Amino acid sequence: MQALLDVILPVFLVVGLGYVAVWRGWMSDAAIDGLMKFAQSFAIPALLFRAISTLDLGASFDLRLMVSFYAGAFAGFLAGLFGARFLFHRPWEDSVAIGFIGLFSNSLLLGLAITERAYGPDALAANFAIISVHAPFCYGLGITVMEVVRNRGSSVLQTGKSVLRAMFRNVLVLAIAAGFIVNLTHLPMPEFTTDALDLLKRTALPAALFGMGGVLSRYKPEGDMRVILYISAVSLGLHPLITWSLGTALALPQDAFRSAVITAAMAPGINAYIFANMYGVARRVAASAVLLSTAATILTAWLWLGLLG
Repeated sequence: MQALLDVILPVFLVVGLGYVAVWRGWMSDAAIDGLMKFAQSFAIPALLFRAISTLDLGASFDLRLMVSFYAGAFAGFLAGLFGARFLFHRPWEDSVAIGFIGLFSNSLLLGLAITERAYGPDALAANFAIISVHAPFCYGLGITVMEVVRNRGSSVLQTGKSVLRAMFRNVLVLAIAAGFIVNLTHLPMPEFTTDALDLLKRTALPAALFGMGGVLSRYKPEGDMRVILYISAVSLGLHPLITWSLGTALALPQDAFRSAVITAAMAPGINAYIFANMYGVARRVAASAVLLSTAATILTAWLWLGLLG
């Protein structure tokens, strides 16, 4: 119960405040859009750039960590894709978008915030290692499969161009890439630049969590509730269960194990809806799954934290 009160509820109170602010008309949709634009285009890229550029890559990039987390994510994608197609008879394009919901856990806003509150800022190295390849891996997989499904008969070259074009329009991917360049080349940065980036990064999580609540207030649970409940269970249950099992089997160190399981146990991020909206498919399912899973994470994250001890 203490973990629920001290770790999880403060994070979701910020999300809830954003939700209520829009619902009650205290902030407009335009104001929330502006806040999310600031968070996603400036503050979060600053956070990711600074984290990756200063990360001890040799210590943080443990193959066991990546296998444990991303095998679970890939399993979630396959469960969503084939479950939507063969259990619920959705079109292939819808099924890819539903699979993306099971793939893309909210590693940044929820995973980072809850891990930091539970174990402190020094426990975040594994989180940043996961996050550094999260968007490239998830968007790369999702876009590739969607382009193959949508462009049946197109050449591999055309599909590859579509994937790369979509990937390198993502500012988070660009920030991560820049962070790797600075890290690997040991490129010196002026102190006034790092100080400015540090000011920006401190605003990233609170601004994004508040904005996330405001965005969620626009969605209403609707669509095929069976599919929504199914993919929510995949995201909140299957992914962390596989990550836990593989992390245990591979003897993943405790700090990395906790970060991997907590991140895997997070609800689908807003990116799940963005992906569905980008292709104009399964939008109601994606919006409803993000909304309901985020609310359910209050309890499921508490259970996973309890299991982790």
